[in-house]
Amino acid sequence: MEVSETIQCPFCGQSFDLTVDTTVSSQRFTTDCEVCCRPFEVAAECEPGAILSLDVLGS
Repeated sequence: MEVSETIQCPFCGQSFDLTVDTTVSSQRFTTDCEVCCRPFEVAAECEPGAILSLDVLGS
């Protein structure tokens, strides 16, 4: 089950929606900002159908 959450780019500060597959309980992945295109890491803790925590990890 996928859930969308609004996140903020750690580089340009713009907000955009990120879709997370909540069937994976603990995950870390890299995504690109939809505005400035810079890659950054995201860490998510989930349970099916819900995002428990979502951390944006940038430099």
